[in-house]
Amino acid sequence: MAEREPNAHQFTLDDALGVDTAGFMDLEDPNYAYMFGFLQADGHLAKGAGQKGRLTVEINARDIAILREFQRLTPYNSSISERTRSTNFAGTHHSATWTLCSLEARTRLNELGLPYGRKSKKITPPRVEFSRRDYLRGVIDADGSVGYTSQGLPFISLTTASTAIVAYLCFYTRKMTGSERSPRRNQRDGIYNIMYITEAAQALTAHLYYPGCLSLKRKQAAADSVANWVRPTGSKPRPPRIKWTCEMDRILLAAPTIAHAAAELNYSQSACQVRRWKLLHGLVPLPN
Repeated sequence: MAEREPNAHQFTLDDALGVDTAGFMDLEDPNYAYMFGFLQADGHLAKGAGQKGRLTVEINARDIAILREFQRLTPYNSSISERTRSTNFAGTHHSATWTLCSLEARTRLNELGLPYGRKSKKITPPRVEFSRRDYLRGVIDADGSVGYTSQGLPFISLTTASTAIVAYLCFYTRKMTGSERSPRRNQRDGIYNIMYITEAAQALTAHLYYPGCLSLKRKQAAADSVANWVRPTGSKPRPPRIKWTCEMDRILLAAPTIAHAAAELNYSQSACQVRRWKLLHGLVPLPN
């Protein structure tokens, strides 16, 4: 019996059919970067007996077009199904599910950072080169929102359990817009809710949802609307967040009054008063 070469290519049905899978999930490709971000946020990898298993993505049927795009981008057999069922949130819910069973495809996704099983806290940005804005748009399309607040202010937001994902979004947005955030898990369910509003939201949305990009149609429409927002006459942008230093804290604590501190630091009395209260009540560390 002939010995098998140790590095021999394992024959698959795709070889027989002449299917080219070499470029699948090249994350420098904007479409695959978007798709991977979406799958990390809204997909589910499940293992079965032996080498069996599947990737599934279930979303509202109104967004079925994005699943058809995923199917088009995937050079392996996959299927899309629809169903209507009752849920705790709606009497009837019409959903669409994309299912991919190929072991080769699942292995590739898993190696890139899509874990099997429960993954909400485990996912991280890819550790290979990837198209960053397309990846983040995929994450936000799956687990975020774009639109207007009840006060009519444009916003873009993300809800996630992953510390790595929210940290990367904040890092990326700070470099892009200069807007800083200090994300914290909420006490109720341990989830991060990060939001950008007004000019920061407008700049980030325009950057992520550029013309011709792969995205959910309804969120692309919301992004286009945000791009046309104009700040109302008489409404002033919020001043940038103060970066307090130890020297500034010393001046604040040594000043005879809040008014003296505000004049010396060139900040409002209300900002100085809040910072002084935090220092005296142990909410922030005292300067050395």
